[in-house]
Amino acid sequence: MAPQLSWIGLGNMGRGMCLNLIQKGSLDKPLLVYNRTKKRYEDFVAQFGPGKATVSDSLEGSVSSADIIFTCLSNDAAVFETYESIVNGGNTKGKLFVDCSTLHPDSTDKVGKMMVDSGAEFVSSPVFGPPQMAEKGTLIFVTAGPRSSIERVRPFIKGIMGQAEIAFEDKPYSSAAKFKLIGNGFALNMVTQLAESFTLAEKAGVDPATVKQLVDMMYGGIYTVYSGRMLGGDYWKLDEPYFSAQNGLKDASHLICLSHAAGVELKNAATGREYLEKLAKIAEPDKSDITGIYGTVRKANGLKYENGS
Repeated sequence: MAPQLSWIGLGNMGRGMCLNLIQKGSLDKPLLVYNRTKKRYEDFVAQFGPGKATVSDSLEGSVSSADIIFTCLSNDAAVFETYESIVNGGNTKGKLFVDCSTLHPDSTDKVGKMMVDSGAEFVSSPVFGPPQMAEKGTLIFVTAGPRSSIERVRPFIKGIMGQAEIAFEDKPYSSAAKFKLIGNGFALNMVTQLAESFTLAEKAGVDPATVKQLVDMMYGGIYTVYSGRMLGGDYWKLDEPYFSAQNGLKDASHLICLSHAAGVELKNAATGREYLEKLAKIAEPDKSDITGIYGTVRKANGLKYENGS
């Protein structure tokens, strides 16, 4: 019998992932959807025809009728709060929980143990890619946990919500979390490098748009995407961030914590975190994107936070 699926968390990433699960997942039963902000999940479900998705009015309701429950939440505190409530509800035995959040490795292991101790299965499955990739179903999933549990999740990954999977089968749940933080370090370093380079160009009398031409020609891909957000002024115009600066700071802090535990110094990541800490003091938290590092670098070097776009 086909499993009943449930989705908890409709943030920037969760909405796109959930969308593809509904549209491409060949689900025999409507997807159960829950979000702490009621209007968000009601508006989301309303866009689909009958029989595609069903609103769950409570966290307990989204779990009790489901066999596989996906969660995609903003930070460690939200994940702990959600999973503790689920365990306290007492209806977890035999269910599989798949957490797609980016967490500290210790947090992931603690949540996994909590769920296994309650009689459930657990898979850690953070993802790589911005909201646009979530909407297109081209994310890269990183799974960790028992092989048998991961195999239950696979039918909903490649070709549905993602383009690829990197698996840590029968490895600690924290394996995926560590890998995700290391990968996010690339993005943090890239944004910091671009922000400093564009600021230097402007201060030195070189048109930043011309520097972007080189970036596009030499590197392209995600470099072009982030460069466009900076020079196009998205970092100060957005009403909702693509990758929130708050989450960027959380990830940078987790990454540096991981590096300290391993006895490795990450100077680039430390610089990026410093910029994000400054950004938190000068930009609106709910609107601030990680590319706001560009504005922080500008301001630190005598330019306005907002560029001329």
